Amino acid sequence: MEPILVIKCGGSTMEQLPVAFFTALAQMQQAGKQIVIVHGGGPAINQALAQMQIQPQFVDGMRVTDEQTLQVVEMVLCGSINKQLVRRIQTAGGRAWGLSGVDGGLITAQQTSLPLGLVGEIERVDPAAIHAVLDQGCIPVIAPLGVSADGTQAYNINADVAAGAVAAVLSAEKLLMITDVAGIMRPQANGELAVESQVSPSDIAEWTEAGIIYGGMIPKVQSALDALHQGVREVVICQGTAEAVRAACTGEPVGTSIQAEYGGVAQ
Repeated sequence: MEPILVIKCGGSTMEQLPVAFFTALAQMQQAGKQIVIVHGGGPAINQALAQMQIQPQFVDGMRVTDEQTLQVVEMVLCGSINKQLVRRIQTAGGRAWGLSGVDGGLITAQQTSLPLGLVGEIERVDPAAIHAVLDQGCIPVIAPLGVSADGTQAYNINADVAAGAVAAVLSAEKLLMITDVAGIMRPQANGELAVESQVSPSDIAEWTEAGIIYGGMIPKVQSALDALHQGVREVVICQGTAEAVRAACTGEPVGTSIQAEYGGVAQ
C-alpha cells in the first residue's frame, strides 16, 4: 500500500492557503499519493459566534464548549470550512470527500476532565471510513469532532490532537502540520529567529521549559510527540505552500522535522 501523508490545516491558515497548495495536492493525488486532511476552524467559529452574539470563552488558550457553542462548532467545521476545503481541492483537479469524526464512529471520545465543557479526549480512532474514502480515489477531509461510545453526545476535539491520532492509527509515513509560521523558531547568536530544520523530542522538552516553544505551538509539538510515540515516522511543521506539499511527498527537507530519537540520536 502507498504510504499515507496526513496533513493538518490550521483554522488560522485556511484563508491564506494559495491555489498552488491545492494544485500540488491534486497533482500528488493523481500521481498515486494517499493523502488525508484534518482541519481546524477557530477564527471562523469565533466569527460565527460573534454574529450570533455568543461570547467565546477560553481557559489557558483552549475553547470552552457549551451546548450552544457546540452547535456553532458543528455548523462551521462540518459545514462551511469542510466544504470549502473540498471545493478548493476539486477545483484544483483533485477529488475529495468531506466527513467528520462523528461519521462512521471515526473518532470516539469522552468528555475531558478539564473545565472546558463539551470538549472531548480521544478514546479510539476507527479508520474504516477513511480507508473507504481513500478506496474511492478521494482525499478524506476530516472535521475534528468526536462522538461518545453510545453515540449520544458529540464533542469538540482539538484539531492538532485529532490529526496526530488519525496519523497514528493510519501508521502514516508523515504528519504535515500546516501553520502560519515556517516552523519551530529558535533565537540565534545574533538575536534573530531562525527555523530549526530538525528537532528531537528532548529538544522540544528543553525548549518548552525555556519558553522558546510557547502558545499555540505547544499543542502542536505535543500532538507531534504523541503521533511519534504511536508509530508515525516523522512530523513536519511548516507553512502551507505548494513546495511544502511536494517536499513532504518526496522526502525533501521543509520546515521543522520532528523524529523519534534512539540512543539520543534523531533517526
